Amino acid sequence: MEKLKYERPVINRIQSGLPDKFGAKFVLEAKTEIEGHLVKDLLAEYGSPVYVLSEIVIRDTYRELLQAFSTRYQKVQMAWSYKTNYLDAVCRIFHQEGSWAEVVSWFEYEKALSNDVDPRNIIFNGPYKTAEELKSAIQKGSLIHVDHFDELYQIIQLSKELPEKARLAIRINMNTGIYPQWERFGFNYENGEAWNAVNRIMNTENVELVGLHTHIGTYIMSVSAYSVAAAKLADLAVRTERKYSHKIRYIDMGGGFATRNTLKGAYLPGTDTCPTFDDYAEAITGALLNSEIKPEDMPLLILETGRALIDDAGYLLGSVVANKRMASGQRGMIINIGVNHLFTSFWYEHTIIPGVPVNDDSEDTQICGPLCMNIDIIRQAVRFPLLQPGDPVVIERIGAYNMTQWLQFITYRPKIVLLGSDGEVYVIRENESLETFKAQESVPDYLKCV
Repeated sequence: MEKLKYERPVINRIQSGLPDKFGAKFVLEAKTEIEGHLVKDLLAEYGSPVYVLSEIVIRDTYRELLQAFSTRYQKVQMAWSYKTNYLDAVCRIFHQEGSWAEVVSWFEYEKALSNDVDPRNIIFNGPYKTAEELKSAIQKGSLIHVDHFDELYQIIQLSKELPEKARLAIRINMNTGIYPQWERFGFNYENGEAWNAVNRIMNTENVELVGLHTHIGTYIMSVSAYSVAAAKLADLAVRTERKYSHKIRYIDMGGGFATRNTLKGAYLPGTDTCPTFDDYAEAITGALLNSEIKPEDMPLLILETGRALIDDAGYLLGSVVANKRMASGQRGMIINIGVNHLFTSFWYEHTIIPGVPVNDDSEDTQICGPLCMNIDIIRQAVRFPLLQPGDPVVIERIGAYNMTQWLQFITYRPKIVLLGSDGEVYVIRENESLETFKAQESVPDYLKCV
């Protein structure tokens, strides 16, 4: 029998709270497999740490959201937000499901083209587009969402030089009753900027106003804010039709839907407070249908949902490095997943689960990453059982942004694997190595001799 590892005893103050108030037993269930694949086997074959994405969850979540909206509104179109996760395999799953592409940079635009997206089904968003990028997008027939007047004037100038008509929408920011109000992007509704932009476009030849767009914020828990936003866009569409006899073809409500992750500082977990897709759909479609837009003129409803479609499909698997006792008496656990791998740990209290069966004993634990920097903390304090070095851990709901905002800092970035709907495991991005960086670097001849 293996000798048990010694850990010195410590006296901890018991923190009162809901789990213990009535004598309830705290039990943290281990997650030893994902869709039939053992966690320990995935780590053994693909390395630790490793990102895992589920194709089944991606497709099911997409269909759930689309059904919520399409049962309430006849014309709905999804546009996958590339910045949320622009891995080609992920994007192609969404495109197979019928999604367009929503991009905010030329890098993402080129990625969408390389994924065989029809350029007429690419929404080119973002506050920075060069003249050459705008020219190319206009010539390809893409939908260009104008962010500010300088961009609009640049497009107007290009329209005099190009035979193709620019297909434009304007991005609009507004007061929807939430704080903070996103005012950095687009034209403001309340001060008349948005209406000014509409009039300038409508009085310019060789450009066409085809849509109105808003993105009111991120992780929006209040569905009523979307109702306000949709109503204001509908009002602008009605005013445009009345003045110019011009019908707006689509209203783009952007993204920002919340997920079941828990924000730092939240009193209740995201699993209990996150609105459903039906809640969002009811608010948005209800505002459009109750507007003064004529039934026969109802515009296409575009959704750029990113986070809510991919978060649940992602896992980050890693291993315990060591345990230690802090000066405060709190237990510390070091894992080989750092904030460079899990950028969203700066604003989420991520769910971390043991990857091996555990007993009921647990205590307040600080979970840190492997980086040599003091801010590398995945969870400041979480009730957690004692795991031993080498034991696996699983972090859930990490599919959004962690594979686009990750950092190559101190450690290499690991593999990403896709659990296919056919039961197979596919490597969709290789891990980095020293050769990865040597291929991009060069050394002047005078520094080659040391």
